[in-house]
Amino acid sequence: MDCLRVNATTSKCFVPFLFLSLIAGCAARPFYPLPSKTSNENRQPIQTSRPYNIAHRGSNGEIPEETAAAYMRAIEEGADFIETDILSSKDGVLICFHDVTLDETTDVTKHKDFANRKRTYEVQGVNTTGFFTVDFTLEELKKLRVKQRYIFRDQQYNGKFPIITFEEFISIALDAPRVVGIYPEIKNPVFINQRVKWPDGKRFEDKFVETLKKYGYRGSYMSKDWFKQPLFIQSFAPTSLVYISNLTDSPKIFLIDDVTIPTQDTNQSYWEITSDDYLDFIKEYVVGIGPWKDTVVPVKDDYLQTPTDLVARAHSHNLQVHPYTYRDENVFLHFNFHQDAYQEYDYWLTKIGVDGLFTDFTGSLHKFQEWTSPLSQNDGSDKGSASKLLDKIELLITSYKNG
Repeated sequence: MDCLRVNATTSKCFVPFLFLSLIAGCAARPFYPLPSKTSNENRQPIQTSRPYNIAHRGSNGEIPEETAAAYMRAIEEGADFIETDILSSKDGVLICFHDVTLDETTDVTKHKDFANRKRTYEVQGVNTTGFFTVDFTLEELKKLRVKQRYIFRDQQYNGKFPIITFEEFISIALDAPRVVGIYPEIKNPVFINQRVKWPDGKRFEDKFVETLKKYGYRGSYMSKDWFKQPLFIQSFAPTSLVYISNLTDSPKIFLIDDVTIPTQDTNQSYWEITSDDYLDFIKEYVVGIGPWKDTVVPVKDDYLQTPTDLVARAHSHNLQVHPYTYRDENVFLHFNFHQDAYQEYDYWLTKIGVDGLFTDFTGSLHKFQEWTSPLSQNDGSDKGSASKLLDKIELLITSYKNG
């Protein structure tokens, strides 16, 4: 794999080295030094001149999601931010994991000593059965190994990597060879607060913010502190975002689900939370929204329909828009894009005009943005010529495929 470029003349193989080390000995804990000892001095700053490349659960199109290897790969590929979902173990340790159950993306069912842990709980109004993170201590969770969510993706890394903690995730970002932002989600806070109890009456949100502050994350968007350690906090739960706004001034993003799904804590409809009145209310607590992309541009029979005005209205309220989730595989690409992920990126960045993209394929988005950057196209350099040539080759390949 290629070395991570730090600047125009210097490169380091820091991430690939750690990636190989993880494969060789991922079972040790802690696998990564805590806290980070790396200085922020003399590192390339985060870019803010173009929409953000947000590594959705790491580079999980290549490597199982929410693992150290997936995040290191995303950093190597050029991610601006690495995104994660935060849940809790039974003993109150914050972990990086998407589902409240372990069934789909770990080998929990292979562990006979955990066979009696299956439970049924109500999660967002639905009875859900499985092995829940909140019924396992961190020590027990560390015995599990993560696997790829989708069968059509590379399966060779299944069983190689453990679940990581929020602190381990933070250390990966802080120890990157350049400044890399983090983009953690407070996942299912209603459920977590029901099932996990912390001392002194503290809530999930309190522990979350305490961890961020422990590692120096603070400051409003674009402030000096933010540039030093960039951060977006995200949640589908508006009450959590309001609560956290009293704990930290770090920028927050309000996530918006499908039109059929109400908010998990306030039971508000999609139409209510995307109204001008609500955008005017929520902008006091957040700097942007993160909508599911098919609500921004509706889809029928796998074809895009007329775009809504959500992006324009959000921008009129001075809110950024970071839609999710962009995936390169044909099964996820709508027919308008002719099996070409670059066409999808171009549509959303150029026509819709969003401010960031959550992608499973950090590398492809980074390459697209590099090849289409005005700096690379108009500076008369070899890089600009190469960019145009690559675009022509891509068009030829696409034409051949569609022919």
